[in-house]
Amino acid sequence: MADERNEGPDSTAVRTALWRALHVQADPPPHVIEDEIGLRLAALDEGWRRRPDMDPRGTSGFRAAIVARARFVEDLVAEQAGRGVTQYVVLGAGLDTFAQRRPEIASHLRVFEIDQPGTQAWKRQRLIELGYGIPDWLRLVPVDFEAGGDWWEQLAAAGFDPGRPAVVACTGVTMYLTKDATEATLRRLAGLAPGSTLAMTFMLPAALLDDADRLALEATKPQAQAAGTPFISFYTPQEMLGRARDAGFTDVRHLAGTVLADRYFADRTDGLRPSSGEDLLVATT
Repeated sequence: MADERNEGPDSTAVRTALWRALHVQADPPPHVIEDEIGLRLAALDEGWRRRPDMDPRGTSGFRAAIVARARFVEDLVAEQAGRGVTQYVVLGAGLDTFAQRRPEIASHLRVFEIDQPGTQAWKRQRLIELGYGIPDWLRLVPVDFEAGGDWWEQLAAAGFDPGRPAVVACTGVTMYLTKDATEATLRRLAGLAPGSTLAMTFMLPAALLDDADRLALEATKPQAQAAGTPFISFYTPQEMLGRARDAGFTDVRHLAGTVLADRYFADRTDGLRPSSGEDLLVATT
């Protein structure tokens, strides 16, 4: 068995964190989100910006999509916290840094970050090394998904109260899961206390993408396969809404990536816009 203490985040989590940092370093203000903490956690050498997947021009659409979805989720959490919701769950947390960047909000919540045990052990150590520590309101919840671990059971053991409403974020995850696995997750989350909200991203079939983005998606598929994280599942908006309704959610909405583009990038003069291909399901109980 691998030593969990030596395992870090997977390549997709690192890439996401680096794109958030690159947005701050390469794109002019105003920044949609400011996050260089993930870069510090990753502790890469100074040449990280020379990576092919960090080309400022070639990856601009992907980078913009990543920061747009992160900003949307944070706005949602802030809005729901203002309405009295006190629990926030991040499924597949990776190098999420909301707790470190937004303590003025996070410290009034109980934040649960769910990920693989090795990733969680590594992240815990890095947060301590960087001086952030693990405050009592932040719970890093290790779940061995590969061994069939029950994330709901582990979440409850970490102090989650299923009788109180929560915000749940699941971004950049469903494309790596089978549709059955996503259905099971939706059914579980539909049983959350009334007043809970789920924000879940999903990838569109290639046929629904813009021509340029369709070519980019096809180009990234072999890279994802080689990294051990192949794209498995794609959904039309109608299919994802239907699956959420069937799971038991009382109110479901489709939020297209173009809506986030208009919301967060409308006044930019540098042409930075999210690529098409990833949309959001927003569902409430």
